[in-house]
Amino acid sequence: MARVTLEHITKRYEDVTAVDDMNVEIRDGEFVCLVGPSGCGKSTTMEIVAGLTTPTEGTVFIGDADVTKLPPKDRGVAMVFQNIALFPHMNVWENISFGLRLRKFDTDEIDRRVEHAADIVQLEGMLERMPDEMSGGQRQRVAIARAIVRNPDVFLMDEPLANLDAKLRVHMRTELQRLHKELDTTIIYVTHDQAEAMTMSDRIAVINAGRLQQIDPPLICYNEPANLFVAGFIGSPSMNFVEGDLTRDGLETPNFSVEFDPSQVPNATVGDRLTLGIRPEDVFLEHRAGNLETTTDPIDAVTDVLEPMGDEIFVYLLLDESAERSMEDALATPNQLLMSVSPDTEIHEDERTNVVLDRSKVHLFDTDTGEALVHGIDDLPGPTAGADTGAGTAGTETRATGSGTDTER
Repeated sequence: MARVTLEHITKRYEDVTAVDDMNVEIRDGEFVCLVGPSGCGKSTTMEIVAGLTTPTEGTVFIGDADVTKLPPKDRGVAMVFQNIALFPHMNVWENISFGLRLRKFDTDEIDRRVEHAADIVQLEGMLERMPDEMSGGQRQRVAIARAIVRNPDVFLMDEPLANLDAKLRVHMRTELQRLHKELDTTIIYVTHDQAEAMTMSDRIAVINAGRLQQIDPPLICYNEPANLFVAGFIGSPSMNFVEGDLTRDGLETPNFSVEFDPSQVPNATVGDRLTLGIRPEDVFLEHRAGNLETTTDPIDAVTDVLEPMGDEIFVYLLLDESAERSMEDALATPNQLLMSVSPDTEIHEDERTNVVLDRSKVHLFDTDTGEALVHGIDDLPGPTAGADTGAGTAGTETRATGSGTDTER
């Protein structure tokens, strides 16, 4: 095991900055996912750790050693790529042992390591098979075993499940978690699939445009996103966003208002443009929200499209101002909501309804900077006559919230 530390890592390609002042410390034995959209710099970051790419600026440490200028073979890392890249003319044993044979390991030691790795990834009895005789998941396990036999300090995995079908990806996610538990080693895993990141990692490093946005445990990223990008990227379906103006009474949006004392919002002033964020599971039909401690006032809406998903139904809501517009106009406006309800809910398309928001799950963001201001407004007092309308009080305590609710939907 070894910790990995990136200090002020920057990588530029002429006029393009792929990684911009990246500072990350990954602890011994930790499973960290680098996640973000295509082209955000996550693979470049991993290649810098592996030694396949030299940073323009900054330092890479593995353990206590500065490895910034060391070649890949001397860094104690092993990589598993999206392209499995097995030798088609070699059987499983030969593919797994290839690196060891190239480095002139003793035959007995090679056999011991190959058998141990095959046992870990459940390839017993398959060592004589050829790659074209195996399923996609089995071939991926061969590639992982090929990395295991090197006994690396750090495993680097660059979207290793991307080429597998959906069912197999879910299965392999479980296999990788089991592998991490058994090996107890440091794993850095690159993916654009936030579901993989949420289910497997100890911490998620969310990257956008080459810059680190947030690095925290999955539920912290989900419940307390650092900014608008993290809030919109983590979670499927994405968080709802509605812009509004901060007034003496709270937040005023084009279609509804949310009351609270604006002086209690840190780093905000009456007149500021804020963005309200609410996840679909935290939007409720008014008549089914009786068990919630605090809710917003009812919001008039029209159900537009229903998407039955089996264990839930996604309900696309057009707010009053959008209800009578064309579909093109409705899709263009940000003032609509996605709601998740239980599959037994009696609801139909094109019907008027009232919905409420769980105040404990309402997020407020600065629209200009994107930075998060508040996670949960149920602890904010209501507007007070003569309340201070100047800058908010920094450090206001907010309620930490979970990602689910026991309220009947």
